[in-house]
Amino acid sequence: MQEPLLGAEGRDYDTFPEKPPPSPGERTRVGVLQNKRVFLATFAAVLGNFSFGYALVYTSPVIPALEHSSDPNLNLSKTQASWFGSVFTLGAAAGGLSAMVLNDLLGRKLSIMFSAVPSAAGYALMAGAHGLWMLLLGRMLTGFAGGLTAACIPVYVSEIAPPSVRGALGATPQLMAVFGSLSLYALGLLLPWRWLAVAGEGPVLIMVLLLSCMPNSPRFLLSKGRDTEALQALAWLRGADADTHWEFEQIQDTVQRQSSRLSWAEARDPHMYRPIAIALLMRFLQQLTGITPILVYLQPIFGSTAVLLPPKDDAAIVGAVRLLSVLIAALTMDLAGRKVLLFVSGYAMGWGPITWLLMSEILPLRARGVASGLCVLVSWLTAFALTKSFLLVTNAFGLQAPFFFFAAVCLVNLAFTGCCVPETKGRSLEQIESFFRTGRRSFLR
Repeated sequence: MQEPLLGAEGRDYDTFPEKPPPSPGERTRVGVLQNKRVFLATFAAVLGNFSFGYALVYTSPVIPALEHSSDPNLNLSKTQASWFGSVFTLGAAAGGLSAMVLNDLLGRKLSIMFSAVPSAAGYALMAGAHGLWMLLLGRMLTGFAGGLTAACIPVYVSEIAPPSVRGALGATPQLMAVFGSLSLYALGLLLPWRWLAVAGEGPVLIMVLLLSCMPNSPRFLLSKGRDTEALQALAWLRGADADTHWEFEQIQDTVQRQSSRLSWAEARDPHMYRPIAIALLMRFLQQLTGITPILVYLQPIFGSTAVLLPPKDDAAIVGAVRLLSVLIAALTMDLAGRKVLLFVSGYAMGWGPITWLLMSEILPLRARGVASGLCVLVSWLTAFALTKSFLLVTNAFGLQAPFFFFAAVCLVNLAFTGCCVPETKGRSLEQIESFFRTGRRSFLR
């Protein structure tokens, strides 16, 4: 098991200004205003995750309704239902691929705002659908928006949050995605499927309005040479009474040392490829736990089992339990640490929120935009393969076949966590990056 990132020596830890960081007492005095503004900016961003979670499980109540639709143009066969459920993940993969460019071209904030365009268009298509192609295109567009936000929001949140609350805030993207899913399940008890798509437009509009008033990431602004804007953004986030000079100089030093374009030769350097490899494997293994096909087909899964409650009610209960679990993870992540929760908790408390947070924490700054997009691309291509094949496998072999596979993957995840995942609790992004750069401990040990 990895040791905490303490006591590392060498010049990589001496590059920051000699002025020590503010004392705990000083941080406490300015922490209230600082956290209020960071929380506001985080809330504005993670509304995109709410829409993502809402759109992801949209098919759960809609597939049963369309399988019994009296309209021959909308009546779904099993094969069509599998495409309707899985095409979202193809869109998400394309969104992750686009984030590899947009994250560093437009910046984290503008990329999140841009996602509102395909999201709103996708919901509109599904609300007014009169044929299968409109449903599929709408699902793909909302998936594209989800993949884009999944790559951009964790990076934005990790770059604006101070280390003391970065763990809790890092769980908010997953928290809002789960809340979005629960909202869909709850509304599915009340609204017909077209109105479910109409209701999805609301959070998208609110996100754009709020996020337009928020600052961009200071790290992104510094990487573009916009130092004055970066200092203003950091001062706004930390509050007027906060001393931001030490943090600004620390970020500036890191950005200056990594301002040049990453070459293929440098990408082969262990301090670059190791954190990227860890992040990619985390995203791959997270999807192999089967969470996406389970959520996409949750109501049909319950419909094929001998449960007492109606499938709609069971889906809503699962959504509520997931929300409670992510809330617990958000409250305990900065106390217990990331690895402890990965070991002892279920998906919603561990491999759900923590892998997204760790991805945004450990990726090197020079490759963060591209690498986060690559992680989302790998994640959603894996999700597509599982989601497309899930109904076919269950029809042929029963529910036990995929669930035994998912259980075996969870055992692999435990070994991977113990061998490869570092503990990042309470460390700044600069310290985490220096940890990989020093080479004092192999990430495979």
